[in-house]
Amino acid sequence: MLRRLALTAVVSLAALATAVPASTASGSISSGPVSSRSVSSGPVPSAVPTTGPFAAARPSLGPLPLPVPPLPGFLDGGEGKGTGEADEVLTRLTVSVENTGVAGADGTFELECGPTGGSHPQGQAACDRLAEAGATRAGRQELFRPTPEGTMCTMIHGGDATARIVGTWEGRAVDTTASRRDGCEIARWNSLVPVLPDVR
Repeated sequence: MLRRLALTAVVSLAALATAVPASTASGSISSGPVSSRSVSSGPVPSAVPTTGPFAAARPSLGPLPLPVPPLPGFLDGGEGKGTGEADEVLTRLTVSVENTGVAGADGTFELECGPTGGSHPQGQAACDRLAEAGATRAGRQELFRPTPEGTMCTMIHGGDATARIVGTWEGRAVDTTASRRDGCEIARWNSLVPVLPDVR
């Protein structure tokens, strides 16, 4: 009987000893303010995921690609577009001539320069004359300029020939008429030969 009581007391003491540390550990959490010393000084986890499926969403920055410049004309087959194209025709004139009395001189002719083209009977010579005049400031100003009103001109009648020139000369608009009614107009007509026919 005494042995059974002693064994029961030992078992009770062992169970009590086991329960006390567990209750002490669970009760050690304080509900009061946390001391700064109790905060762990270990590494703080990053808010940006470095692994897993969301890590791939982070862009990888690098040098921006440079724009590819356009190819020069001699590399792209001469089809490159830009300002001042080499094959652009800057001179295109329509020359209408009447009453010259010279066979084949009357009519309406097209003249293109750079390259030379059109139906003008003396196309290359006419383009050369235009280029010669365009090479000087005075030539550019005077070639198609009408005779100013009030100019004293000799009363020489050079014939009934008349002409009109309309179009573009070196990128400038042209619309002028010419005749041989007096000395000033005869001189002006002659300055336009061979764009106009030589009827002297």
